Amino acid sequence: MGYNNFLYLLNDALKNNHIELALASLKTFRAADIADVLTQLSIEHSQLLLIHLPERAYIFSYLPPTQQVKFAEAIPRNIFAEIIGEMPSDKRADVFKRLDEAQQNALLPALAQAEREDIRQLSSYIEGTAGAIMSSEYVTLKPNMMVKDAIKMLRFEAHDTETIYFAYVLDQARKILGVLSLKQLILAPEEQNINELMETNLLTAYVDTDQDEVAKIIARYDLLALPIIDHQDMMVGIVTYDDAMDVASEEATEDFLKVGAVNASSKLSIKSAPILQLYQKRVFWLVFLVFGSLLSGIGIAHYEDVIAQHLVLVFFLPLLVGSGGNAGSQSSTLMVRALATGDVQFKDWFHLLGRESLVALCLGGTMAIAVSILGYFRGDEMVALVLALSMMGIVLMGCLIGMSLPFILNKVGLDPASASAPLVTSICDATGVIVYLFIASMILF
Repeated sequence: MGYNNFLYLLNDALKNNHIELALASLKTFRAADIADVLTQLSIEHSQLLLIHLPERAYIFSYLPPTQQVKFAEAIPRNIFAEIIGEMPSDKRADVFKRLDEAQQNALLPALAQAEREDIRQLSSYIEGTAGAIMSSEYVTLKPNMMVKDAIKMLRFEAHDTETIYFAYVLDQARKILGVLSLKQLILAPEEQNINELMETNLLTAYVDTDQDEVAKIIARYDLLALPIIDHQDMMVGIVTYDDAMDVASEEATEDFLKVGAVNASSKLSIKSAPILQLYQKRVFWLVFLVFGSLLSGIGIAHYEDVIAQHLVLVFFLPLLVGSGGNAGSQSSTLMVRALATGDVQFKDWFHLLGRESLVALCLGGTMAIAVSILGYFRGDEMVALVLALSMMGIVLMGCLIGMSLPFILNKVGLDPASASAPLVTSICDATGVIVYLFIASMILF
């Protein structure tokens, strides 16, 4: 059965209030796939179906943020509170922050006291920090417990925790003393004290640590979860590897958009975003770069006499200028990614400057051979020489500009990804025009 036919039959079942038939048709679907199906239905049918789904909280967490807000308006408050209460603490806080003030005030009284306090606490952390993405549901153990007692504790707490693969040993002040893996507990003798098993040299992060830094720590050390502490060294939550993956994906999306000179937003959907929002995300850089491109016109105007006497130069102008922009965009992309991953730092700039110069000269030399042959047949040997030298100079300048701009932006506290391809191209275009026509004026006059 095709997907469209399936949606038609599902809609028909819901229209006729055949809930059991609709649920049966989704029995083999995974939660993420069911969430996708819900986005294809009307809000009336999708909320009716969601209410009766067995894993509704899990499915709800997979819905797009805009769809979650729509459900919050459509679903009865008591049922919506039940769904929110069944969600993991970090996902619950994310949904709460997306609601407007009236919806938040309506939801909080319907939640249990513990859930209400937890959601308020997690929602208070600044966006982009570890506190904003952490979960408050994790297994804790007391010092001096025996292994058999620790396993009993795991069984007792497992239902309400984000993960049971690691348990954290805390003292009475909730300061973290160590961590134990589930594997360690299963393999250890039942009468052994957990103090003898736990790992005390563990990694932590503060609640106000940048979420990107947290994701890098988790990736670097292959952690399943990273403990989060406050500035009194009390443990307040964990960031799991799946949350770190979400952060890495969002950061990569934002950097990708910035490289394309689009105002960054990891939540931007090209499919569903309003036309006005797409316009606003793109208009600033395009208008800014229009004025930046005037530099190329100024360069051409300055060398009008050279162009007038050697019109053949105009034929090769787009080719040379485009080559510089392409080389600069390549260098910029490589450097933005290297800075984002921590592969290079500002202190590496001068070392990389030398390496990039050698690479650029090799690239420019190869391209110069090709373009000089065209120049010889289109003009003469002097035109070929101008083109060869210009190509090498333009590619060299393009690569150095593309490599250096992300470093400069990073040094002054701006996002290196702002060294977008259009920005680098505009700068390289203007530089290329001046280099090309300057060399032509020196050789042909």
